[in-house]
Amino acid sequence: MNSRSDLVRATVWARELAGDEVERALRGVSERNFSKGSYLCHRGDRLDYWTGAVTGLVKMSSIARSGKAITFAGIGAGGWFGEGSVLKDEPRKYDLVAIRDTHLLMMNRATFFWLYENSVGFNRFLVRLLNERLAQFIASTEYERLLDPKARVARHLSWLCNPVLCPDVKGVVEITQEELALLAGVSRPVANRSLQVLADEGLVTVEHSRVIVADAERLGDYGA
Repeated sequence: MNSRSDLVRATVWARELAGDEVERALRGVSERNFSKGSYLCHRGDRLDYWTGAVTGLVKMSSIARSGKAITFAGIGAGGWFGEGSVLKDEPRKYDLVAIRDTHLLMMNRATFFWLYENSVGFNRFLVRLLNERLAQFIASTEYERLLDPKARVARHLSWLCNPVLCPDVKGVVEITQEELALLAGVSRPVANRSLQVLADEGLVTVEHSRVIVADAERLGDYGA
């Protein structure tokens, strides 16, 4: 098993830092494990950590006043999230749920702000991350209104392969059909049929508890 130091040094943002900045970051990062179905936090809770998934899968979602469940994003291996709430020092405006057993790295707010105020490399990474996040949420608003269920499944798979948002996935998405259905907001049978169509079109290969993505770009544009 890799040590906490090894895990931090392997993160996508640590590659942007100078040696002394990595050492400072190490002192402010802890590890936690969440079992499948556990809440990392509920909407309205404070979670004063910038958080990254080493392994597992996290769903960022909310329940509208109408009772409809809304999924904002899925965060896979290598993905970091919560920077907005940490920067604004505010409670979370969404639920965070581990939809499979998940191992996290958690950077405390003091360390996050030290890097934010002192590291050019860290700020460059944050700009890229926030830009990708904004593009994802704009697309998510579009597909909720315009896209059919199959296209929603395709788009969610493409986001899980995003090299900035989930850099350690690398085209092999460890996910069950049930988990993908939860992220895309469709039933499991719909997720199953959608994957079969995407496989027939040569975009994915479906294996037990994982999907191998052949063309993330085409999945990202699916249904457009």
